[in-house]
Amino acid sequence: MNRSVYKLRPSDFWRIGEHESWFTDMAARGLYLKKMGIHFARFEKGEPRDMKYRIDVSTTKRIPGEQIEMYGESGWGYVTSYGQFHVFSSPAEEDASELHTDPAEQAYTLKELDKKLAWNAGSAIIGMVLMFGMMASIWLLDGTPTYVMVDGSMITQTILTIFIAYTAYHSLRAALSIRDLRKRLVEGKPIDHHASWKKHHRIHTAAAFLFTVVVGLSAIIPFAQLAKMETNTLPEGSVDLPIVRLADVENDPDMIRAEAEYMSDNVDWGNRLSSEWSPLAPVQYESDESGVVPGKLWEDLSGEYSPAIHTEYYQLRFPGMAENLVSDLVERYRYDNSLDEYVEKKHADLDLLIVHAEEGMKEVFAAHGDAVMYVRYHGDADVSTVIENVVGKIR
Repeated sequence: MNRSVYKLRPSDFWRIGEHESWFTDMAARGLYLKKMGIHFARFEKGEPRDMKYRIDVSTTKRIPGEQIEMYGESGWGYVTSYGQFHVFSSPAEEDASELHTDPAEQAYTLKELDKKLAWNAGSAIIGMVLMFGMMASIWLLDGTPTYVMVDGSMITQTILTIFIAYTAYHSLRAALSIRDLRKRLVEGKPIDHHASWKKHHRIHTAAAFLFTVVVGLSAIIPFAQLAKMETNTLPEGSVDLPIVRLADVENDPDMIRAEAEYMSDNVDWGNRLSSEWSPLAPVQYESDESGVVPGKLWEDLSGEYSPAIHTEYYQLRFPGMAENLVSDLVERYRYDNSLDEYVEKKHADLDLLIVHAEEGMKEVFAAHGDAVMYVRYHGDADVSTVIENVVGKIR
């Protein structure tokens, strides 16, 4: 039994002369074409032989039997088809006459393929534009592109969009190449059956490897994020995590945890701790904590004093992203507030510190090295107390 060997195709399908040359070179090494796939070709091993290959293009995927018989009478044996491309071979010593002796006539056989590829290219480009429009709206409309990257939820979609863009580019090249080939045939220039295929083979192989690795890894990201995502009720005692605790800010021994208002999956979402992962921020924590001081009222006497605090912590893969992430967090949480209300302050232990304070609420945005922290506090404690707790927790 002849052993099958699979080879990555050397170049794009529309490069007819290069494919013919490749088949010939493989036969000279004892590998005879048997089947063509989207990316690979199957060969069977045999004795090396000098063979000629020709590709004929039809308007349909099935070549008529009468045409195969006619070519057979001229010394060409049918080998296989891929799409509208049909491969024939002939031993070189038989010196079979060419399938097409008139280039202009051969150009006519490419007319339907030319239309089809032009349609495919137009559709792919429209799809690419729509995808880019959708991605741009997600990335830019909120004005928080760094936050979107750090969050990680759009990485797979972004890589998919790049892949679609490459596909559109590939479709456009196919359409232009076939049109150019038709033009050259009409001008009486025959196909070069010995065209060099090695250069495009290297490019094609590198691109296929790169896209396989990148798309494969991007497909893993959502599953990795799900596996690492975890939310639990925040313990009342101390935890060795970079989050600011309400008790440290309040420093009131009478404060107790507020009664749970929303429980789901056995998690008190008013006192919860979530951890997440993304390629650009492998360590992420988000916590909410709420308390109450029995018998104590808010300063405006609006009710029982019930402070709350929210913390977000990001440890970034690249420290150079920290400043942009702080800026995006300000944009994300400022709502209708003016940017003028967010004041940058200097602190010896922080690379960047931005503070926003209004009645009953303080926000602190901080960066130190590869760490970024955002704290939103509702309570009577001074903002300086919140800042010092951020300094103590950010790493």
